[in-house]
Amino acid sequence: MPQKPKIVYTHTDEAPALATYSLLPVIRAFTATSGIEFELKDISLSGRILAHFPECLAEDQRVDDALAELGQLVKEPTANIIKLPNISASIPQLQAAIAELQSKGFSIPDYPQEPTNDAERATQATYNKVKGSAVNPVLREGNSDRRAPKAVKAYARQNPHRLGAWSPESTTSVSHMQGGDFYTNEQSVTIQDATTLQVILVTQYGVTVLKAGLDVLENEIIDGTFMSKKSLVAFLEEQVAQAKADGVLFSLHLKATMMKVSDPIIFGYGVKAFFKPLFEKYGDLFDEIGVDTSNGFGDVLSKIESLPEDQRKEIEADMQRIYTSGGGIAMVDSDRGITNLHVPSDVIIDASMPAMIRTSGQMWNAEGKPQDVNCVIPDSSYAGVYESIINFCKEHGAFDPTTMGSVSNVGLMAQKAEEYGSHDKTFEIKSDGVVKVIDASGTALMQFDVEEGDIFRMCQAKDAPIQDWVKLAVSRVRTTGTPGIFWLDANRAHDREMIKKVGAYLKDHDTDGLEFHIMNPAEACTFSCERCKEGFDTVSITGNVLRDYLTDLFPILEVGTSAKMLSIVPLMNGGGLFETGAGGSAPKHVQQFEKENHLRWDSLGEFLALAASLEHLSNVFDNPHAKMLSETLDDASTQYLLNNKSPSRKVGEQDNRSTHYYLALYWAKGLAEQTHDAELAEHFLGVAKALEDNEDAICKAIIDCQGVPKDIGGYFMPCTELAGQAMRPSTTFSAIIDGIVTTA
Repeated sequence: MPQKPKIVYTHTDEAPALATYSLLPVIRAFTATSGIEFELKDISLSGRILAHFPECLAEDQRVDDALAELGQLVKEPTANIIKLPNISASIPQLQAAIAELQSKGFSIPDYPQEPTNDAERATQATYNKVKGSAVNPVLREGNSDRRAPKAVKAYARQNPHRLGAWSPESTTSVSHMQGGDFYTNEQSVTIQDATTLQVILVTQYGVTVLKAGLDVLENEIIDGTFMSKKSLVAFLEEQVAQAKADGVLFSLHLKATMMKVSDPIIFGYGVKAFFKPLFEKYGDLFDEIGVDTSNGFGDVLSKIESLPEDQRKEIEADMQRIYTSGGGIAMVDSDRGITNLHVPSDVIIDASMPAMIRTSGQMWNAEGKPQDVNCVIPDSSYAGVYESIINFCKEHGAFDPTTMGSVSNVGLMAQKAEEYGSHDKTFEIKSDGVVKVIDASGTALMQFDVEEGDIFRMCQAKDAPIQDWVKLAVSRVRTTGTPGIFWLDANRAHDREMIKKVGAYLKDHDTDGLEFHIMNPAEACTFSCERCKEGFDTVSITGNVLRDYLTDLFPILEVGTSAKMLSIVPLMNGGGLFETGAGGSAPKHVQQFEKENHLRWDSLGEFLALAASLEHLSNVFDNPHAKMLSETLDDASTQYLLNNKSPSRKVGEQDNRSTHYYLALYWAKGLAEQTHDAELAEHFLGVAKALEDNEDAICKAIIDCQGVPKDIGGYFMPCTELAGQAMRPSTTFSAIIDGIVTTA
């Protein structure tokens, strides 16, 4: 065990990265007297890109592969990592980041969307390691414990956010495939003995190895399934027509950032379905100019810019006719004409569906007005969750944040469990044939009759993480005294294997007096909603995808955001990963910051994660200073909420930088006033007084700097000096904080 306790703080992207320039100096200063080292690791999109192309860079441009280093660290018993939200890059985001880095003098290659030789294929494969949700699967060497902290829940009840009213007459609905999808085609097997698998495609032209050298362990669950292209296309075209007939908006809800192989393909078929007349007329032309609908309708708009003006205007006129006569479509930005289908990463199901439910089951139309919507979720595996809560709201009305209970989550995610670890085993089928999953002896464990264009995927769930997941579930149910619901569907192949393991592993624990149920996701959602409505809490115990969905869905309804959730990952080897809530990295916040030097990002998630991290460190290293820092930080976070010091959305009012001042003020006062650690109390007495005496000057400096554009030298890779200056505008505050370090 190292002599000096260390916490790794991650440098990520966009709003949380900007906040780090202001908050990390405060954290380092307050913990310096306690012998705690904070190390910053760059896992931003730009940092990850550069780490993968050292051969293209000058010696002084090369960076360490921080993500790979953290991937090893999470397996160590002393690991203590605070992980902030990062960009899960879509292809357009990846290309934009590459362009910015190239403009800064980094000679990295372009991203080859359609590689034509081995070198381009190798480059694409390297970039694919960065694309999508590349960070979380590496770091999550443990299962997830997410819940609303008591202070956040209490604040939400005293200061309820607005939830739109629901009516039984609402025509909003959820639509999903009735066959041919991943759910209905799934097969699942529990491996009896460790072996090495291959995934092959057998066609009339021969055998193609899709995946080789796939090592699996004893008692590991493997799944295989596919989505039929024919069934998908027919379904999407039906839903476009149905939305028009019902007078509701068409909207497509996927997660292209996480399911980075399958969902962009599905998204592309959604684009073609809604704009079918356009593709029927101009399909050959679009192929010629390289339109890729997996990048969204925005790719069409971008590519036609290269056409002669008269040809482009003809296409744009046809687009407009579809908008006016083809039925409404949900909008991301009505003012700018950005539709639900423009960019795959703009509409992410775990954020878009709760936002729609919170807004009376409506999304924005082209006129900027709310309208009922057909929520199209092609795969039926989890669509029933949203269908259930919509039906519940139609029958019972909107939830009441002042009285509703909580739905916390214990989520299986360790070691790339289930669908979120399937990227390298997901393929678009090139020819009709049979996909087989064979073991080392050549025995076919699963096989599927597939057609050209079908999307095949294979998932894994290792036994040790499942055992740990059940153990964590028992612990949380015992701690909370509330029912625990395993969201598992006995009619789904994978879940049947999981149910067998849950039944076996619950017997390894003392469950006397504890209440557990196994329900399919739709039933579990209704059960949880009923308890929520009555003010009762429930522990949801789910797989990896539902962990992601539910830890946005219920927090957004309960407390208005998922960014204020306490998210702890007890790592399987004894360390701790502390995630700073959900909700993404807030690109719109950065856009506002660049426009008017006001950052409305709320760092409460960082405050909560840091307190949990310090508590964990105090236990591992028997460090009483860390324990007191944790307790007083928790109290400071409570004061921050109760005194309403969260950032305002409006320029000229308190923003993210103000919140760091108030967090420091409340934290310093708590340390100075506590009586359990005299050394810390003495050290922070003067700090607290200086912060309190200079409140007006500090807040004035932070507000006075706003209202003008702010250049920080880059979006994906800001200039460290410029960003640091922008995020620390009060020289008085900076001097007080920096003075703590010099006296430590």
